[in-house]
Amino acid sequence: MNLAFVLYKYFPFGGLQRDFMRIALECQKRGHAIRVYTPIWEGKVPAGFDVRVAPIKALFNHRRNEKFSAWLDADLARDPVDRVIGFNKMPGLDVYYAADGCFEDKAQTLRNPIYRRWGRYKHFADYERAVFSPQSKTEILMISEVQQPLFVKHYGTPAGRFHLLPPGIAQDRRAPANAAEIRADFRREFKLGDDDLLLVQIGSGFKTKGLDRSLKALASLPRELRKRTRLIAIGQDDPKPFLLQVKALGLSDNVQILKGRSDIPRFLLGADLLIHPAYNENTGTVLLEALVAGLPVLVTDVCGYAHYIAEADAGRVVPSPFEQDNLNRMLVQMLGDAEARAAWSRNGLAFADTADLYSMPQHAADVILAERP
Repeated sequence: MNLAFVLYKYFPFGGLQRDFMRIALECQKRGHAIRVYTPIWEGKVPAGFDVRVAPIKALFNHRRNEKFSAWLDADLARDPVDRVIGFNKMPGLDVYYAADGCFEDKAQTLRNPIYRRWGRYKHFADYERAVFSPQSKTEILMISEVQQPLFVKHYGTPAGRFHLLPPGIAQDRRAPANAAEIRADFRREFKLGDDDLLLVQIGSGFKTKGLDRSLKALASLPRELRKRTRLIAIGQDDPKPFLLQVKALGLSDNVQILKGRSDIPRFLLGADLLIHPAYNENTGTVLLEALVAGLPVLVTDVCGYAHYIAEADAGRVVPSPFEQDNLNRMLVQMLGDAEARAAWSRNGLAFADTADLYSMPQHAADVILAERP
């Protein structure tokens, strides 16, 4: 089959983007031709991929999306494919990978009612309805159990169109046989002593991921513990507002903010704790990447994959409603208890051996390539 994959932006370090790449490569491995449509492509193009970058510009995202949809429709009319697989909500999809939560639910519960009068709201609501309405034929790949009831509530989507996928953690995130050696080399490189503690926060979108909360928690540590604790945040985002917060909190010697990078497994093996106090998160792949690397996790319960941390007993989960004092207290407890961290690490590694945390690309490809009535 000729398959067209569609997404608004490709760069190597985004969770959605990495999921797209692994699913597309799985389909290619099964003998199918891969075409990609996007307005923005950053990074290498895999062998055999036909990447078509849309030459469009617009001041506002929703206008850009509309221009992109028109350009996409015209190109597909000239050069048809067998299936169209979207990683963002838009009309005309055969299969949609639900990386994002329910827009309509957020618009109704988190926004001022006047927001729903704007053109931006209408655009995103229309594009979501095109995927989830009962009249649509789009098959939906779900990666978060908690979101499906919200789509059904707002759109009445038939249950048979939802396909719940297992997580898709890359095998290279698992702790290798020489994990201790990699950890020692990493800690030497970053000048971390035996008594030093390293927190990592990993993921693009620092605001949504709660980096401000992490910085407040770090600043709240008892003086002696704070002196030997560092935080490295990694992601594709503007660090300026957070660097200002770092300075205001007196943490300039404790915090580094790095751009997205390809050697994340080294950080997972070299750190002492992953902190992820997100405001909202459909899944949170990095939580499972930490778990399978043996890195304890401190996470808010709003993350779709937080339940795995609780099930594996591989860290602590901050309950809702979120209170900064809860996060502060849990961080002190986790950093101050080396035996507990060692137990959480062992539990995560044991869970990684038995749970299906890896087969998402294969299950997604099964749905994409399935015969249609």
